Amino acid sequence: MKRLKAFLSCGIAAVCMAAMLALMSGCSSQESYTPPEKSPTLSSPTIGKDGVLRVGVNTQNQPLAGQSTTSSKIVGIDVDIAAALADSFGLKLELVDVGTDFATALTEGKVDIVMGVDKSDSDTSFWKSEIYLPTAVALFSAEGNATVPTNDMKPTIAAQVASKSAWAVTNEFDQAVFSATSDLPSAFSSLAAGEVQYVASDAVIGTYAAHIADNAVQIVALMQQPSGYCVGVLDSNTDLKQAISDTLASLTGNGVISVIEKKWLGTTLDLASVALTDGATAASTTTTTPEPEAQPEGEEAPAEGEGEGGEAADAA
Repeated sequence: MKRLKAFLSCGIAAVCMAAMLALMSGCSSQESYTPPEKSPTLSSPTIGKDGVLRVGVNTQNQPLAGQSTTSSKIVGIDVDIAAALADSFGLKLELVDVGTDFATALTEGKVDIVMGVDKSDSDTSFWKSEIYLPTAVALFSAEGNATVPTNDMKPTIAAQVASKSAWAVTNEFDQAVFSATSDLPSAFSSLAAGEVQYVASDAVIGTYAAHIADNAVQIVALMQQPSGYCVGVLDSNTDLKQAISDTLASLTGNGVISVIEKKWLGTTLDLASVALTDGATAASTTTTTPEPEAQPEGEEAPAEGEGEGGEAADAA
């Protein structure tokens, strides 16, 4: 009887083992799961090429868009947001470097949308979306200095030569000790060394430059009312305008854009509560002298896929 029980036990165990092996064999033979591709929600004539969202960017406006130092691939904040837009529409992404001539790229049908458009630019002839990334000319200081400077204080301020920020400094702070640097990283180096009290820069570009250089800085004031970057679409393309508007709101609401900001800037920018300088406050109620064309501030884009780290090169 004992032998029979032992035999039965061994037989049952063998059957169970065989079943398990068969099950495991069946699992290993199955292909890995690949999620189905999304069906396109946009098509011609709303977009110029079926299956593709063609996005115009300015590769001289890092970190919004620029070419990697290790390849010719275009990378940046705008590129990542453009990829998220294309994915939301079930489309592939095609990037086109259009420089600063956004209007021509749109009217000639070279692209469906353009990114990195200054929302405050009143000279544009195309529709502009809500802001997806806030910015303004900002004053950065070293941590521990939260004082908003006034002209009477005769502050020491560095900015990249011939830039919009340099113009803003000389326009408002005529009693300041102004240091014009050849590039933005040099300005932040002066701040880190204690040679100046502030650096003036576009809030996005300055935050990026300080982040990749690992400089401990903060924005203490804005030298203009905050505005930001937005998407441009031909005003006559009603369907695409609505699609872009709805999808940007979704990407903002679900945190995707915040993740992209943190990747490139190390933080998210909230300028709504940042103090204004006296000049910015006055400008909100009076008409000021138009800003001249100025050399853009920026750094060379880091290696492909990097949102942090890398070497800051001379400004474009």
